[in-house]
Amino acid sequence: MKNKSYIGISFIILVFGIIFIPRIIDRIKNDDVTKMDRLNINGQKETTEDLIMKIGPAPKFSLINQFNQLVTNETYKGKVYLVEFFFSTCPTICPLMNENMIKIQNHFEGNPNFGIVSITINPEHDTPEVLKAHAEHLGINNPNWNFLSGEKNYIFDLANKGFNIYAGQNKDVDGGFEHSGLFALIDKNGNIRSRKDTFGNPIVYYDGLEEAGVLALQQDIKVLLEE
Repeated sequence: MKNKSYIGISFIILVFGIIFIPRIIDRIKNDDVTKMDRLNINGQKETTEDLIMKIGPAPKFSLINQFNQLVTNETYKGKVYLVEFFFSTCPTICPLMNENMIKIQNHFEGNPNFGIVSITINPEHDTPEVLKAHAEHLGINNPNWNFLSGEKNYIFDLANKGFNIYAGQNKDVDGGFEHSGLFALIDKNGNIRSRKDTFGNPIVYYDGLEEAGVLALQQDIKVLLEE
């Protein structure tokens, strides 16, 4: 009897492997892990909004890009995009933020519905001409990636009061400015979106310094592009 039980269990495991393992592998290869069917506490399938929460409308902005063109939040209407705050002479976290943002850009290369907004927190130095040179140095040629400059107090208010992403001036730190390494994810309708942490709470912003943050953004951007 025991042998028959072992044979039965082995058969069930074999069938599971044949049917489900290839599906799981295909989902991983196609970056569809986040699209797997899930049930909420009421036994209903979770929607995209359940998985990638709406935090609220993103702040409106109006700034000048590296080509001396006016860019506003309306420029990105109908697009999924990321927002970051940086400065071109940053000697600390910005190079890593640049590297990770480029990874995300390359992941969606050629997709006209994805964009990036990089807003300088040192606009007195980072003029449109400086930002154009900076973009060229990074090898950026995506028409939907705008490097924006404007009036300093306006930008600080946009970061600290609008997005609630810290940016400040501090003569005692390297580079004279300090800021977070967070990326904001905005959907096609202008809403800030966020996945949840392990406790079910929204993370609000994504870590632009860690590989885990990059992977999470690649997965969530893909889902939002398909909404």
